[in-house]
Amino acid sequence: MSSFRENLRLALGTINSNKTRSVLTILGVVIGVTCVILIGSILTGMNRSITQSLEGFGVNNVFVQKMNMGPRNGRPSRSERTRKPISYENYEAVKEGCKVCSQVLLTIYGQTISKASYKSLEMLNPDFQGTYPNFPDVMNMSVRSGRMFTEGENSHSAAVCVIGNDVADTLFPGQDPIGKPVMVNEHTFEVIGVFEKKKQGSVGENSQDTTIAVPYETYRKMFPSNKEHFLAAQSMQGHLDEAVDQVRAALRRSRRDKYDEQDSFGIATAESFIEQFHALTGGVAAVMIVISSIGLLVGGIGVMNIMLVSVTERTREIGIRKAIGAKRHDITLQFLLEAAALTGLGGLIGILAGFMGAGIIKLISPDFPISVPLWGVAAGLIVSVSVGVFFGLWPAMKAARLDPVEALRYE
Repeated sequence: MSSFRENLRLALGTINSNKTRSVLTILGVVIGVTCVILIGSILTGMNRSITQSLEGFGVNNVFVQKMNMGPRNGRPSRSERTRKPISYENYEAVKEGCKVCSQVLLTIYGQTISKASYKSLEMLNPDFQGTYPNFPDVMNMSVRSGRMFTEGENSHSAAVCVIGNDVADTLFPGQDPIGKPVMVNEHTFEVIGVFEKKKQGSVGENSQDTTIAVPYETYRKMFPSNKEHFLAAQSMQGHLDEAVDQVRAALRRSRRDKYDEQDSFGIATAESFIEQFHALTGGVAAVMIVISSIGLLVGGIGVMNIMLVSVTERTREIGIRKAIGAKRHDITLQFLLEAAALTGLGGLIGILAGFMGAGIIKLISPDFPISVPLWGVAAGLIVSVSVGVFFGLWPAMKAARLDPVEALRYE
């Protein structure tokens, strides 16, 4: 242990006596570790944020729409674009065919809704939809003030609506919106409730907070040209996989999909969305590893080069140490510790730079999800030290193999 401490003291002393050279040598390591910390922080924050947002839609829900859901590369295929919309008949088929579904919800929406307004205030592109009274239960939402519309209001096509938190803040700042009128594309609805703001840490706003929900029959009456539907089935606890199978089977029968054809609809769960997103970020993580590896490789080569120069410069010192009893492993340990201390210092600077970079991003964009992961800090430090050991091994072995007599003669 005393030998280790002595060698470490010698290594740190050498680094301290060559500050400028040491800093230039570890620059590649600093850049590599900083990249690991920064990109790891962004990916960790986004993963956590997206997971929270998707789970907010209900972890026991099965979601269905005409198009495939989740991240995609490029535009949908022609066969996907020409699929028949999800219909009311499909909804009835799922209600009847899914035995492990506690609730099934149908929502109708379209592309013709441009804005909502109240007096002189406007909100562009709200998430306007026609739905059923069980909308909050299925979509994991709650009404913070007022109430949800009833089945009677739905069957009588009542002109009422329940609005999201952001809609209330935009159109009714500092006011109670209950009982006030909202105009959506020349149609007027009375606000009877406001949804609770969704807890989130996501990138951008949550679409559930921009919701304007009206009764399903009211929507169909006022916007008869809109045919697109979204279906959500809530499974009984612990039966999600079974619910997915039953919903798929009911839809394939209802839509007359042939046994050898793919589904004519998109079906997903919060878990499948999260898995798709993780697969997407996995590719980014791979690129991160390549970028940081280049920096670490450059830093490692620099360390090897400077250690070889150091061995040459300190040949007499090595000869004196051997002459007074230092063994090969002592010399090897001295130079390995010097290389590891050098890159370890670079790792610490890189970690500090990564924390500072994450802090600056958070300062510039407070809503951006960024979180420095502990695994990134540990990996940055371990890898940086390992780079020093790996690239410092040859110079250390070269120093240890020097003949003490020849070393003492060296000028």
